Amino acid sequence: MTDYKLLIDGRLVDGAMTMDVVNPATEEVLATCPRGSEDQLNEAVAAAKRAFPAWAAKPIEDRRAIILKLADAIEAEAEAFARLLTQEQGKPLPEATAEIAYTQAFIRQLASHELPVRVLEDNDRHRVEQRRRPLGVVGAIIPWNFPVLIVAFKLPLALLAGNTMVVKPAPTTPLTTLKMGALMADIFPAGVVNIVTDANDLGGKLTAHPDIAKISFTGSTETGRKVMASAAASIKRLTLELGGNDAAIVMPDADPAKVAPGIFGGAFLNAGQVCLAIKRVYAHSDIYDALCVELARLAEEAIVDDGLKQGVQIGPLQNAAQYEKVKGFLDDAKANGTIVAGGVVEDRPGYFIRPTIVRDIADGTRIVDEEQFGPILPVIRFDDPEDALARANASAMGLGGSVWGSDREKLRDMASRMESGTTWINQHLDFGPTIPFGGAKQSGLGVEFAEEGLHEFTQLHIINEAK
Repeated sequence: MTDYKLLIDGRLVDGAMTMDVVNPATEEVLATCPRGSEDQLNEAVAAAKRAFPAWAAKPIEDRRAIILKLADAIEAEAEAFARLLTQEQGKPLPEATAEIAYTQAFIRQLASHELPVRVLEDNDRHRVEQRRRPLGVVGAIIPWNFPVLIVAFKLPLALLAGNTMVVKPAPTTPLTTLKMGALMADIFPAGVVNIVTDANDLGGKLTAHPDIAKISFTGSTETGRKVMASAAASIKRLTLELGGNDAAIVMPDADPAKVAPGIFGGAFLNAGQVCLAIKRVYAHSDIYDALCVELARLAEEAIVDDGLKQGVQIGPLQNAAQYEKVKGFLDDAKANGTIVAGGVVEDRPGYFIRPTIVRDIADGTRIVDEEQFGPILPVIRFDDPEDALARANASAMGLGGSVWGSDREKLRDMASRMESGTTWINQHLDFGPTIPFGGAKQSGLGVEFAEEGLHEFTQLHIINEAK
């Protein structure tokens, strides 16, 4: 597929302008794609608004059947999707292939929910029913780290509930989303789903649009604040899945050789560009040196290259801006800690940074206190587990976290007191469509996935009838 189009009102159309999409492994132009204008965004919102009454009136089983056709269509082109995803996003082909498989699984599972009428009370005095109805037009803003999968986090639930949508992909990874749009044009009634690209200039127009009832946003906390402020004028419903600075606490009874692969994988998936990735490790003094050695070994052994090449484990950073940002974190790590693996910015095309392990580092440095969103992992020493928990919780972020060790009772106690939306025990990044997902503190607002995620796309409606 080389001819990319916007999807507006059931039609595949050119953008008012065009923009280049760069392959982050080569820094070469991968494709030229349409760039939407404000007028085209307004057309998309108007089309979604027109389509809403008929779509909302369809029985939920009919909406479900149409949504499931999208999963089938993606499955039929899974290999092409995966290769395109690697080329525009940078992740190794096995990770891209997994993302496409998870996309299908999320669509199918999330579309399986029901929205039954629930009788809360039925007595001599009254009958009280709880119902849920759709909100209207949902604006979905998709980030560049998982440009296919995150569409599948939002679209099935929004459409199943009876809403219509305008989807805005990230400017640096629009191609796979537009490829999905080409499939959607043959599946959904006109206007039910619309896809409009931009060059980071239409997000504010979408979030402020008076005909948008809800925004579902995944991205940075900084941008999330802007989305929240923009939505305030019309009191839009919001789901915000924002940044994280996930801490992993490794207890003195942990086996460094056993836990290191799980910690390394939890930190460096997608070159560390995962909101829920491990961003900092607190390791007890008893196992600190051994854990640093194990993590450094894994980092040195990792194969870093173009994600289309055989055997590659870690690809490039996704875009030039993120590459420059992470290089700044690398400078901070070198100045304030000891690099025991990586730390190398290779002199070659592409936004490559080798996986980096930093020891002898402390709270109060940028690499510990801020979200790096890249392949650098600081390892901080502690002596008292309660102190480590307090330091982990001191962050304004609270997306995820994990605790590692052998004493299950102690780990469960620590996990219960970690201030995060999700806390794992002896694992990290284990999530799925049946498990509610949301952030604490400044890591988000609302919930995605499962029945709770479906309810985020509905208006609670109580009918109270006197007897």
